[in-house]
Amino acid sequence: MTFLEKSRGAFIVLEGCDRSGKSTQVKLLVNRLEQLGHNVMLWKFPERKTQIGSMIDEYLKNVKDVDDKAIHLLFSANRWECMSEMKKKLLDGITLVVDRYAYSGAAYSAAKGLDLEWCKSPDIGLLTPDIVFFMNLTSEEAEKRFGFGNERYEEKAFQEKVRNIFNFLKDPTWKVLNACRAVEKLHKEIERLSLKTIQKCSNLPLKEDLWEKCF
Repeated sequence: MTFLEKSRGAFIVLEGCDRSGKSTQVKLLVNRLEQLGHNVMLWKFPERKTQIGSMIDEYLKNVKDVDDKAIHLLFSANRWECMSEMKKKLLDGITLVVDRYAYSGAAYSAAKGLDLEWCKSPDIGLLTPDIVFFMNLTSEEAEKRFGFGNERYEEKAFQEKVRNIFNFLKDPTWKVLNACRAVEKLHKEIERLSLKTIQKCSNLPLKEDLWEKCF
Protein backbone atom coordinates (compact mmCIF):
# COMPACT_ATOMS: atom_id res chain seq x y z
CA MET A 1 0.00 0.00 0.00
CA THR A 2 1.44 3.39 -0.95
CA PHE A 3 0.60 7.05 -0.46
CA LEU A 4 2.06 9.65 -2.81
CA GLU A 5 2.50 13.19 -1.53
CA LYS A 6 4.83 16.00 -2.54
CA SER A 7 7.86 16.69 -0.39
CA ARG A 8 7.20 14.11 2.26
CA GLY A 9 9.63 13.63 5.09
CA ALA A 10 12.18 10.84 5.23
CA PHE A 11 11.86 7.88 7.57
CA ILE A 12 15.34 7.35 9.03
CA VAL A 13 16.03 4.56 11.54
CA LEU A 14 19.08 3.91 13.70
CA GLU A 15 19.47 0.35 14.95
CA GLY A 16 22.05 -1.56 16.94
CA CYS A 17 22.75 -3.41 20.16
CA ASP A 18 22.66 -1.72 23.54
CA ARG A 19 25.33 0.97 24.14
CA SER A 20 26.21 1.12 20.43
CA GLY A 21 25.75 4.89 20.37
CA LYS A 22 22.36 5.04 18.62
CA SER A 23 20.78 7.59 20.93
CA THR A 24 23.80 9.89 20.73
CA GLN A 25 23.77 9.80 16.93
CA VAL A 26 20.00 10.29 16.77
CA LYS A 27 20.27 13.49 18.82
CA LEU A 28 23.24 14.79 16.83
CA LEU A 29 21.44 14.14 13.54
CA VAL A 30 18.20 15.80 14.65
CA ASN A 31 20.09 18.87 15.90
CA ARG A 32 22.07 19.13 12.66
CA LEU A 33 19.03 18.77 10.42
CA GLU A 34 17.27 21.48 12.42
CA GLN A 35 20.28 23.76 11.94
CA LEU A 36 20.03 23.16 8.20
CA GLY A 37 16.37 24.19 8.18
CA HIS A 38 14.70 20.79 7.87
CA ASN A 39 11.45 19.89 9.62
CA VAL A 40 12.58 16.97 11.75
CA MET A 41 11.42 15.04 14.80
CA LEU A 42 13.13 12.52 17.06
CA TRP A 43 11.15 9.35 17.75
CA LYS A 44 12.14 6.49 20.01
CA PHE A 45 10.86 2.94 20.42
CA PRO A 46 9.57 1.73 22.69
CA GLU A 47 7.41 4.85 23.06
CA ARG A 48 7.18 4.64 26.84
CA LYS A 49 4.62 7.42 27.32
CA THR A 50 1.67 5.40 26.01
CA GLN A 51 -0.29 2.94 28.15
CA ILE A 52 1.36 0.00 26.40
CA GLY A 53 4.73 1.75 26.59
CA SER A 54 4.46 2.17 30.36
CA MET A 55 4.03 -1.62 30.70
CA ILE A 56 7.10 -2.18 28.53
CA ASP A 57 9.06 0.34 30.61
CA GLU A 58 8.32 -1.60 33.80
CA TYR A 59 9.42 -4.81 32.10
CA LEU A 60 12.70 -3.32 30.83
CA LYS A 61 13.50 -1.93 34.27
CA ASN A 62 12.90 -5.37 35.80
CA VAL A 63 9.90 -4.13 37.78
CA LYS A 64 7.65 -6.78 36.19
CA ASP A 65 8.14 -10.12 34.47
CA VAL A 66 6.13 -10.87 31.33
CA ASP A 67 6.00 -13.99 29.15
CA ASP A 68 8.42 -13.72 26.20
CA LYS A 69 5.73 -13.97 23.54
CA ALA A 70 3.44 -11.56 25.36
CA ILE A 71 6.13 -8.88 25.72
CA HIS A 72 7.08 -9.29 22.07
CA LEU A 73 3.48 -8.63 21.04
CA LEU A 74 3.36 -5.61 23.36
CA PHE A 75 6.46 -4.15 21.67
CA SER A 76 4.78 -4.67 18.28
CA ALA A 77 1.52 -3.13 19.50
CA ASN A 78 3.52 -0.14 20.73
CA ARG A 79 4.79 0.40 17.19
CA TRP A 80 1.36 -0.06 15.63
CA GLU A 81 -0.27 2.44 17.97
CA CYS A 82 2.17 5.08 16.68
CA MET A 83 1.74 4.39 12.95
CA SER A 84 -1.08 6.83 12.19
CA GLU A 85 0.74 9.73 13.82
CA MET A 86 4.05 8.83 12.19
CA LYS A 87 2.46 8.56 8.76
CA LYS A 88 0.75 11.93 9.16
CA LYS A 89 3.99 13.64 10.14
CA LEU A 90 5.91 12.11 7.24
CA LEU A 91 3.24 13.17 4.74
CA ASP A 92 3.27 16.65 6.27
CA GLY A 93 6.93 16.91 5.30
CA ILE A 94 8.48 16.11 8.67
CA THR A 95 11.52 13.83 8.65
CA LEU A 96 11.44 11.26 11.44
CA VAL A 97 14.72 10.11 12.97
CA VAL A 98 13.84 6.96 14.89
CA ASP A 99 15.85 5.26 17.64
CA ARG A 100 15.06 1.51 17.26
CA TYR A 101 12.28 -0.08 15.24
CA ALA A 102 10.80 -3.49 14.37
CA TYR A 103 14.26 -4.90 13.63
CA SER A 104 15.12 -4.59 17.32
CA GLY A 105 11.85 -6.28 18.23
CA ALA A 106 12.63 -9.29 16.05
CA ALA A 107 16.32 -9.50 16.98
CA TYR A 108 15.88 -9.31 20.74
CA SER A 109 12.98 -11.78 20.87
CA ALA A 110 14.68 -14.26 18.54
CA ALA A 111 17.82 -14.04 20.71
CA LYS A 112 15.66 -15.31 23.57
CA GLY A 113 14.86 -18.41 21.52
CA LEU A 114 11.62 -17.46 19.78
CA ASP A 115 11.20 -18.33 16.10
CA LEU A 116 12.47 -15.43 13.98
CA GLU A 117 9.68 -15.64 11.40
CA TRP A 118 7.09 -15.61 14.16
CA CYS A 119 8.84 -12.58 15.68
CA LYS A 120 8.64 -10.69 12.39
CA SER A 121 5.01 -11.54 11.64
CA PRO A 122 3.22 -9.05 13.99
CA ASP A 123 5.05 -6.16 12.28
CA ILE A 124 4.20 -7.09 8.69
CA GLY A 125 2.75 -4.01 6.98
CA LEU A 126 4.33 -1.38 9.20
CA LEU A 127 5.85 1.68 7.57
CA THR A 128 9.11 0.78 5.84
CA PRO A 129 12.13 3.00 6.58
CA ASP A 130 13.85 4.87 3.75
CA ILE A 131 17.22 4.06 5.29
CA VAL A 132 18.45 2.08 8.30
CA PHE A 133 21.77 2.90 9.94
CA PHE A 134 23.09 -0.12 11.83
CA MET A 135 25.58 0.78 14.55
CA ASN A 136 27.82 -2.27 14.46
CA LEU A 137 29.58 -2.84 17.79
CA THR A 138 30.93 -6.03 19.33
CA SER A 139 29.59 -7.12 22.70
CA GLU A 140 33.12 -6.76 24.09
CA GLU A 141 33.20 -3.08 23.15
CA ALA A 142 29.63 -2.49 24.36
CA GLU A 143 30.49 -3.97 27.75
CA LYS A 144 33.15 -1.27 28.24
CA ARG A 145 30.71 1.59 27.76
CA PHE A 146 29.13 3.58 30.58
CA GLY A 147 25.81 2.25 31.86
CA PHE A 148 26.08 -1.23 30.36
CA GLY A 149 24.01 -3.64 32.45
CA ASN A 150 21.42 -1.14 33.67
CA GLU A 151 18.52 -2.74 31.81
CA ARG A 152 17.19 -6.25 31.35
CA TYR A 153 18.93 -7.26 28.11
CA GLU A 154 22.37 -5.76 28.76
CA GLU A 155 24.40 -8.95 29.15
CA LYS A 156 27.40 -9.74 26.97
CA ALA A 157 26.46 -13.17 25.59
CA PHE A 158 22.88 -12.12 24.91
CA GLN A 159 23.99 -8.96 23.12
CA GLU A 160 26.21 -11.04 20.83
CA LYS A 161 23.22 -13.19 19.89
CA VAL A 162 21.23 -10.04 19.12
CA ARG A 163 24.04 -8.67 16.97
CA ASN A 164 24.19 -11.89 14.93
CA ILE A 165 20.44 -11.76 14.28
CA PHE A 166 20.65 -8.11 13.26
CA ASN A 167 23.22 -9.14 10.66
CA PHE A 168 20.78 -11.75 9.36
CA LEU A 169 17.99 -9.14 9.08
CA LYS A 170 20.03 -6.72 6.94
CA ASP A 171 18.58 -5.68 3.60
CA PRO A 172 19.66 -3.20 0.85
CA THR A 173 18.25 -0.20 2.75
CA TRP A 174 20.78 -0.74 5.56
CA LYS A 175 24.06 1.09 5.98
CA VAL A 176 26.34 -0.79 8.36
CA LEU A 177 28.55 1.59 10.33
CA ASN A 178 31.58 0.83 12.48
CA ALA A 179 30.36 2.13 15.84
CA CYS A 180 33.88 2.02 17.32
CA ARG A 181 34.80 5.14 15.37
CA ALA A 182 34.88 8.62 16.87
CA VAL A 183 31.44 10.11 17.50
CA GLU A 184 32.02 13.05 15.16
CA LYS A 185 33.22 10.89 12.26
CA LEU A 186 30.15 8.69 12.59
CA HIS A 187 27.92 11.75 12.76
CA LYS A 188 29.36 13.21 9.56
CA GLU A 189 28.73 9.99 7.64
CA ILE A 190 25.18 9.66 8.99
CA GLU A 191 24.49 13.31 8.19
CA ARG A 192 25.75 12.97 4.61
CA LEU A 193 23.72 9.85 3.88
CA SER A 194 20.63 11.25 5.61
CA LEU A 195 20.66 14.40 3.49
CA LYS A 196 20.89 12.29 0.33
CA THR A 197 17.98 10.17 1.56
CA ILE A 198 15.82 13.21 2.37
CA GLN A 199 16.35 14.57 -1.13
CA LYS A 200 15.87 11.22 -2.86
CA CYS A 201 12.61 10.20 -1.19
CA SER A 202 10.84 13.58 -1.00
CA ASN A 203 8.56 12.78 -3.96
CA LEU A 204 8.45 9.00 -3.61
CA PRO A 205 5.52 7.04 -2.18
CA LEU A 206 5.43 6.29 1.51
CA LYS A 207 5.57 2.51 1.87
CA GLU A 208 3.59 0.38 4.31
CA ASP A 209 4.99 -2.99 3.39
CA LEU A 210 7.57 -3.93 6.00
CA TRP A 211 8.52 -7.60 5.52
CA GLU A 212 5.48 -8.30 3.30
CA LYS A 213 7.76 -9.69 0.55
CA CYS A 214 9.29 -12.15 3.02
CA PHE A 215 6.01 -13.99 3.56
